[in-house]
Amino acid sequence: QDYTWENHGFSLVNRLYSDIGHLLDEKFRMVYNLTYNTMATHEDVDTTTLRRALFNYVHCMYGIRYDDYDYGEVNQLLERSLKVYIKTVTCYPERTTKRMYDSYWRQFKHSEKVHVNLLLMEARMQAELLYALRAITRH
Repeated sequence: QDYTWENHGFSLVNRLYSDIGHLLDEKFRMVYNLTYNTMATHEDVDTTTLRRALFNYVHCMYGIRYDDYDYGEVNQLLERSLKVYIKTVTCYPERTTKRMYDSYWRQFKHSEKVHVNLLLMEARMQAELLYALRAITRH
């Protein structure tokens, strides 16, 4: 909560390696904002809340929590099988199987499930960067 990408990580990484912060930020934002505005068979759906829940759930697993986020959304939007999948993909990617991938959101398109995976990996990368950059700041 006291060390975020937007407020601290971005500027520090830019100081350490010129312009890489802009490239990373663009990558994080592109994946975060990517949407077809669909969910399974439903069209014109605002998926912002779901994308935020996925991103914040990964950060939460890495010990990063935000005071201004209602974590009740995570429990409302992410079913148990999806949470198990998220934990496996982000913490133990070598244990991820096709069976696990198939076990959540069965009615969703593969493109939507692939987007979930992209979100998870970018959230993990950002969390890892935050820990590394915070360690550099403290040193």
